[in-house]
Amino acid sequence: MALNLISAFTELPPPIDYVLPNMVAGTVGAIVSPGGAGKSMLALQLAAQIAGGPDLLDVGGFPSGPVAYLPAEDPPVAIHHRLYALGVHLSALERQKVADGLLIEPLIGQCPNIMSSGWFDGLKKIAENRRLMVLDTLRRFHIEEENASGPMSQLIGRMESIAAETGCSIVFLHHSSKGAVSMGTSDQQQASRGSSVLVDNIRWQSYLASMTPGEAEDWGVEDSQRGFFVRFGISKANYGAPFSERWFRRQEGGVLRPAVLERRKRKQPVKQQSEVRRRDESW
Repeated sequence: MALNLISAFTELPPPIDYVLPNMVAGTVGAIVSPGGAGKSMLALQLAAQIAGGPDLLDVGGFPSGPVAYLPAEDPPVAIHHRLYALGVHLSALERQKVADGLLIEPLIGQCPNIMSSGWFDGLKKIAENRRLMVLDTLRRFHIEEENASGPMSQLIGRMESIAAETGCSIVFLHHSSKGAVSMGTSDQQQASRGSSVLVDNIRWQSYLASMTPGEAEDWGVEDSQRGFFVRFGISKANYGAPFSERWFRRQEGGVLRPAVLERRKRKQPVKQQSEVRRRDESW
């Protein structure tokens, strides 16, 4: 349907509906991180929050609604462990709200393929009347070559079609490339593995990056504790104000909670200190 430009010029537009920080409802986005960084727990916590649970990550409040979380690489027992760990942080009422609003359907071993008509229709049916659907991970939902721009463009197009027709936002979890991991650039927009289409054709991308030795030094974190800290931010957002990245700390069972860190003051080199003292003495 063509837009009425005169109306668009003169009538106040409705407020933008955000399902996650800077992510517009009814669009497709991604969470990108190295393996083992905690993106599945992050996705589960975000899904639980949108389904009616508390904002344990301190990312801001957003309208709640039914959510579907579809893990395709973890067995049900692993999901059970995550839910048990998460349940410790919820009240009885919050647990019931999440249980009522969140559908979790493990698909491991079922080889879901969004490019096939059967799976496309099935995923579209799940997305109907839901606010958010999470696919964990993208690699498990197709059999195409990830480095080929054509198939990846079609893949994103299939997700966009579901999102547009149902109004349900889709977030897929994806791995960082080996190069990005080795260079410590997992927080960059082009850090995702495969074709650049997986970044260029979506409207929103966030990251979860492990704390580097240099960051541990800056924040005064002992090397033995460094593995407990991850950094979350948004590397691509076509809409909304800039989002300030933040640190999370892994709790029991892998649950992520905001970390309170204080940047360590760097000591001045000895030569620079002596020069400062000489200047002070000259006064």
